[in-house]
Amino acid sequence: MLRAIYNALWWIVAPLAVLRLLIRSRKERGYREHIAERFGYSRSRLPEDNAPLIWVHAVSVGETRAAQPLIDALMKARPDARILLTHMTPSGRATGEQIFGDRVLRSYLPYDMPHAVRRFLRAWRPSLGLVMETEVWPTLIDECRRADVPLVLTNARMSARSYKRAAKLGHATKDVFGGFARVLAQSPADAERLTALGARNVAVLGNLKFDMNTPPELAARGHAWRAAIGTRPVWVAASTREGEEELVLQAFAALGVDDALLILVPRHPQRFNEVAALVEKGGLRLERRSTWAPGAAVASAAATTSGGVPALPADVNVLLGDSMGELGAYYAASDLAFIGGSLLPLGGQNLIEACAVGVPVLIGPHVFNFTQATADAVAAGAAVQVQDPADLARALRELFGDKAARLAMGGAASAFAARHRGATARTVDVLMALLPE
Repeated sequence: MLRAIYNALWWIVAPLAVLRLLIRSRKERGYREHIAERFGYSRSRLPEDNAPLIWVHAVSVGETRAAQPLIDALMKARPDARILLTHMTPSGRATGEQIFGDRVLRSYLPYDMPHAVRRFLRAWRPSLGLVMETEVWPTLIDECRRADVPLVLTNARMSARSYKRAAKLGHATKDVFGGFARVLAQSPADAERLTALGARNVAVLGNLKFDMNTPPELAARGHAWRAAIGTRPVWVAASTREGEEELVLQAFAALGVDDALLILVPRHPQRFNEVAALVEKGGLRLERRSTWAPGAAVASAAATTSGGVPALPADVNVLLGDSMGELGAYYAASDLAFIGGSLLPLGGQNLIEACAVGVPVLIGPHVFNFTQATADAVAAGAAVQVQDPADLARALRELFGDKAARLAMGGAASAFAARHRGATARTVDVLMALLPE
């Protein structure tokens, strides 16, 4: 009965979903492109050969970047295989194009409607499907089972909050989670919750995000920016969400550190102009990364470090990170990093990349999507959890005033990230056993 209601609701929701795409396209044009793919129609045609196709679904930017080391490892392990990368957002698709170019095929994942999913599976004929982290679509799982496509929930996580919500559906969750061929969990707590929801063949392999590396050219770009900024104290507020920038600016106003620079990097590119207007409304001098160093996005490491970045004016208070795929560079340019999505009850964002760069991390109280990684980072001395804007300002002030503590925390962050690597190799070993020879 629940499945029938679910499918019926999709017939109602689908037209509204298309309308929402068109509305969102007013700020981000990509939402009006490839709409047919969202109903399973594809213009791509695979060659008529027996090469296996590995399909990896990564919803948006964070999942796409987390999937990079896994996809690279899969290509190395099975050079004869093709990779299909699917997304739900234009920013995720753009990130996939930026990272992989024409090395992978790409499409949007269809809406979770039986006929759309069947068209998708017939068009692409995947030998193996991987969905990242929390992507649980009942019809997709059911249709993959019918089509004999092994579907693996990879880098899987299940927060206590999401578990309580899913458990209310009772036996229906066992049909859904039991449809995965394998579930590869990030932590024992994730594995326990997923098993309780009906998942079978669950293994704890660690978090793929620990295997993400900041490319050397990106780190060099960040160091060049830092040289152009000078010796003033610099902190980055990364992956901030709607409503959170106001809180970050409150903390900045309360900081009380002369000539500190805030690098503000909103998570969603369609909000860049909105955030710029918010900063300027507060009377702060704003510079956009896109106008300050417009050529650096495509410059090589050698060109970036050769002095081609102009000095940032000393009266600039906020540098707006209005670019895609450069978060590692922003971290490399900073003394401290605050990870967004955590001052409001949004679940937090990934702190691992900042740790891997060796930047001390500050993060808010709302981290239910990254509970284990946050707890481990705090225990390792790599991160400090703050409760509100005033607490954020206090922690920033203390660390800016204590260089030895800041450097020790950065070293702990690097060691923490290095200690937890290896999930990619473990995941590939499991996946290879599911692919045809």
